[in-house]
Amino acid sequence: MTPLDLAGYLIAGLMTAVALWRMPAALWGDEEDRRRRALWGCYAGFALALWTKTRFVRVGLNDSPVTDLSVLIKHYTATIAILAILSYIVAIYGRYADEGDIPRHVRFARLIQQVAAKASAATLVLLTVLFFTVVDRSTPSDRFVADHAGQWGATLYMSVFYLYLGAASAVCAYQWALATGSARMRHLRVGLGMMTFAMFIGVGYTVSRTLFLWVSVVDRPSESFALDFDEVTEAAQVVLFLFFAVGASIPALSNVRRRAKLWRAQAKLHGLWYELMTAFPDQPFEPPRPLRRELARFDTPADLRVDRWAADIADAVEKLRHYVPDTLLPAAEAAAGAGSGSPLADAYWIKAALTARDAGASAGEAAAVSTQHATDQDGEVAWLVRVAAAYRTVTPEQARRVLETASPTGKEQPA
Repeated sequence: MTPLDLAGYLIAGLMTAVALWRMPAALWGDEEDRRRRALWGCYAGFALALWTKTRFVRVGLNDSPVTDLSVLIKHYTATIAILAILSYIVAIYGRYADEGDIPRHVRFARLIQQVAAKASAATLVLLTVLFFTVVDRSTPSDRFVADHAGQWGATLYMSVFYLYLGAASAVCAYQWALATGSARMRHLRVGLGMMTFAMFIGVGYTVSRTLFLWVSVVDRPSESFALDFDEVTEAAQVVLFLFFAVGASIPALSNVRRRAKLWRAQAKLHGLWYELMTAFPDQPFEPPRPLRRELARFDTPADLRVDRWAADIADAVEKLRHYVPDTLLPAAEAAAGAGSGSPLADAYWIKAALTARDAGASAGEAAAVSTQHATDQDGEVAWLVRVAAAYRTVTPEQARRVLETASPTGKEQPA
């Protein structure tokens, strides 16, 4: 295996990893994430195209009943991937108010929207026709461009694909260069800059290969020169996809820290949330599940799930207020050795209230509960995380003692 073959496997694996990483947000995320579905389609399409270029897959497909099948599959998947990325560019840069002056890059994006799908369809049809009619496929090839250098049929076939690929690369380079200059956040600017650089490599790659093929029709190069040229341009394409994959991932990496924080919040809230939802099974949208299964869910974003859990806990506490006396709050604060606003006091109150309800206390008027000091959703989640941590330290016996010290105020106490 040559270093170039090894690099092909590595870059195909990298693009596949990026596609898998971005898949949950693209398929099941919020409205903003759904707009990134087109970009994810680009990752997935290019991942498939890159796997068809790896030696094992390439040789296997080229030696199949359809000679050089890897070339056709590669160009099919790459064409679809290019259409996906053009759709993403239109979705991101083509939105603008219709009133007043429309920026040039927005007008350009809207023009691309009008021609991209038709150009992609025409390219796929033309590639298919040329592949099965004018391309010499009498012998399976390993390096298609090098092996077919000087053949007008293969040159025409590749020129159609390179025209489409080069035009798309130029469009992406133009839009991302403008976006790089206006980006305020450093990580976004770096990521867009790397993607812009990758697209400039793509333009150079297509232009150089197209020129090589047409010059070869007039003056056929030696086999060694053709192979060397093919390997050099293939190496440039590996660099292209490396910069594209890393650049596209850098802005998303800024969310990794927040997602990790949300996952930790889920892990810490789960015990409290699970017990409350078990007590009130009609409260959550779905029955509570073990922590491992909850963390492995991809159908709901982590931030939405944490917010939902916080709301579930708050609603359950509101229901528990009807099963305890007003005096449970000062009893819980006394047991915690702290005044109002103590996470441990809230934990004692919740545990004791659950104990009262499970023991058969009758529902009545809502009892007093500690005042929440959080000013926003993040603050509420942070507070509940502290309460959940304290809740894990409260034993059933301690909860019963707190409940016993609360003097009745007309509510029936658990037996």
